[in-house]
Amino acid sequence: MRRVGLFSRSRSKDDETPKAGTPAPTGDPTAEEATDADAPEDAGTDDDTLAGGPFDEADAPEEDRIDLGGLRVPMVDGMELRLEMDQRTRAVTGANLVLDGSSLQIQAFAAPKSRGLWDEVRASLRESVSSQGGTAESREGAFGPELVCRLPLKRADGRTGYRPARFLGVDGPRWFLRAILSGPAVGDAEASRRFERILSRVVVVRGSEAMAPQELIAMHLPGQRPGLVPAEGAGLDPLARGPEITQVGG
Repeated sequence: MRRVGLFSRSRSKDDETPKAGTPAPTGDPTAEEATDADAPEDAGTDDDTLAGGPFDEADAPEEDRIDLGGLRVPMVDGMELRLEMDQRTRAVTGANLVLDGSSLQIQAFAAPKSRGLWDEVRASLRESVSSQGGTAESREGAFGPELVCRLPLKRADGRTGYRPARFLGVDGPRWFLRAILSGPAVGDAEASRRFERILSRVVVVRGSEAMAPQELIAMHLPGQRPGLVPAEGAGLDPLARGPEITQVGG
């Protein structure tokens, strides 16, 4: 699995002319970056109110979003969008919204008509984290029950460290959206709230085709859009890939 897309938006407070974003990280020649001069301002920057989503395609309010197939994501000042791709199938498998050193990974999955998936997925994630030596605490969050975790990882010196993460889940009509917040925002209430506002503006496009429960809803690279142009520079190193729907560690 690798990240192949990088899009960013940067706007000066004193100048409405968009600036080039930071460049793709070194070591990944396939990474791309772009700036979007026409994307809307972050509606939640000065307003603590969530937008009411994540939305189903049928109920989503009008907003200029980046079309990734199964997901449509808002563009926010200073945010980079990094896409994950399966190296074997070349399919896009997830989106990472990177802002101020933290990342929100989002993926959408098919769900049964009769019930949601988050309860059972949350239980599986909690068991998986605990079995690997981490910790997982349930709490009520902005979108309902969530998990606050410390995920084990191997340090360069061979010792075990821990990476904090929040697992959020939203059950929609025949779909389930899973989000993982990692980085400094996990422990920063204001930064966490900004990611929550972004998540509340995401749209899931389930489609009408038959799909097995927990099957990943197909995504694709964004198409050509007015104002989305390549930029140069060097940016953040990619954050560690998040787990699949019930797998931790990747």
